[in-house]
Amino acid sequence: MAIIVENAPSAQRSVTILGSTGSVGCSTIDLIDRNPDGYRVEALTARRNVDLLVEQARRLRPRYVAVSEDKHYQALKAGLSGTGIEVAAGRDAVVAAATRPADFVMAAIVGAAGLAPTLAAVNRGAMVGLANKECLVCAGALMVAEIQRNRAVLLPVDSEHNAIFQVFDFDRRDAVDKLILTASGGPFRSYERDQMRMVTPAQAVAHPNWDMGAKISVDSATMMNKGLEIIEAHHLFDVPEDRIDVLVHPQSVIHSMVAYVDGSVLAQLGTPDMRTPIAYALAWPARMEAPQERLDLAEMAQLTFEAPDDQRFPALRLAREALKNGGSAPTVLNAANEIAVEGFLTKQIGFLEIAAIVEETLTEFSHCPLNSLDDVRACDEAARQIAITKLEARAAA
Repeated sequence: MAIIVENAPSAQRSVTILGSTGSVGCSTIDLIDRNPDGYRVEALTARRNVDLLVEQARRLRPRYVAVSEDKHYQALKAGLSGTGIEVAAGRDAVVAAATRPADFVMAAIVGAAGLAPTLAAVNRGAMVGLANKECLVCAGALMVAEIQRNRAVLLPVDSEHNAIFQVFDFDRRDAVDKLILTASGGPFRSYERDQMRMVTPAQAVAHPNWDMGAKISVDSATMMNKGLEIIEAHHLFDVPEDRIDVLVHPQSVIHSMVAYVDGSVLAQLGTPDMRTPIAYALAWPARMEAPQERLDLAEMAQLTFEAPDDQRFPALRLAREALKNGGSAPTVLNAANEIAVEGFLTKQIGFLEIAAIVEETLTEFSHCPLNSLDDVRACDEAARQIAITKLEARAAA
């Protein structure tokens, strides 16, 4: 089991935000801005959005700020000149941010790039708010072992896993029958495959319910996001793949459920706003006041559900197969998906080709066990090279 539940300090909490300029990072900062007496920011990191990073740092006055792309160092340094804030650049600088003495680390870097800094936070026994599902997808067994060895506290921030965390009976795990992950179905839920061939990146990133970044929005549209969440839920809650269901729920009000052996089904509900699970993690084990719109079920009047269609959305099948195959398969799945999504966003391939490239990469890759972070990195890089070759062949066709 990845999650260790224990009492946490109630004094002012110091916070590091890995990926502060992304959607989750900005929502985290919004909550901290509204609760200045409860939180102090230790460090902020971003990939390349220097202007926003500088604005955040000047307002929050962290002790350390890093940008992962070296070419932006001078701009960051100039922007924070005279503040006394320590400035750094490069991937190692982002990892260094995670090692600083913050009580709570929000791991919100999208993709496999978030693995090393998140592990660095775990290795010093920090309380980690995990908004990066790829960490557990790419290196689930390794991550779980490090969490347990270092007695880190892992709090899921994805709305689905946060919902399960809130209603999961950790003291009576044998009473849990199954987990039920809900999915909005994305913007193409009712599309036939022929219609999907013609969708554009602009359509794919326009999620009907959630405000998310481009990559996550595309993953939602292909339902790969839900496939990755199946793998994440398996590692977080130690529940086998065949006891993790997916249910399409277009209103995004029920964020996930836990079914028990006595027939009870417990659910967590709320408006589709990421500040709800972020607030839960930031304040845990207490709760904090948060500004999002309150749920009015009478006004909503109707909640609907349907089974996912694995034929129209093959990403779900691919993710389940990768989890069952184990070893490096989930790492390959994630790497190939990141390459394919980027190819779609840059208009090199069509929407349906995302899952096709992932499947082709999984088929071609020679799978191997993962015994170290270096193994994960090598597997990830090899899978990306195969996926790039598949992408280039399709782009040239």
